[in-house]
Amino acid sequence: MDTSITRRGVIAGAAGGAALASPLARADDASPAQGHALGVAQTTPVTLRVNGKTAHLTVDHRTSLLDALREHAGLTGTKKGCDRGACGACTVHLDGRRVVSCLTLASRCQGKAITTIEGLAVSPAHPHPVQAAFMQHDAFQCGYCTPGQIMSAAALIKEGHAGSDDQIREWMSGNICRCGAYPNIVAAVRQAAREG
Repeated sequence: MDTSITRRGVIAGAAGGAALASPLARADDASPAQGHALGVAQTTPVTLRVNGKTAHLTVDHRTSLLDALREHAGLTGTKKGCDRGACGACTVHLDGRRVVSCLTLASRCQGKAITTIEGLAVSPAHPHPVQAAFMQHDAFQCGYCTPGQIMSAAALIKEGHAGSDDQIREWMSGNICRCGAYPNIVAAVRQAAREG
């Protein structure tokens, strides 16, 4: 008798097990593990330090930092682009390092310093050097990717990766500008790095 496990056998077994499950199970009778399958949201309290202020939020424990910032903390400067970590529009700083907030769970950010585009400048009258350089070089067109571009640029300058235009392009490559303002973005980063 052949006792090896096959893919067909696993699928057939799973289908049989699913047929035995009661279709009348109520969501409130579900265990936490079953809650996800039944669409029951499980919330968790999260305390975030955003731009030097404390935000006490209650979010679904699967909530991304991006959604916590935009939908729960009211900080809409961070943009949702691809929601897959590929475009960089949602870039924020987490303990001084740039991260794509769409792939970062809010619940994993407790106790960490989060800086968004709203907290980068000292004040509206005194923009961050990268923000000022982006305005001087007209380094945006539609502006949708600009917050993420600026957050990445500020981090790469601090990291010491603005030594040449090629280096700037390489370290900014995770941020996509669908309008194609790349030459002006590089010029803005170059100027901010010189002045910073």
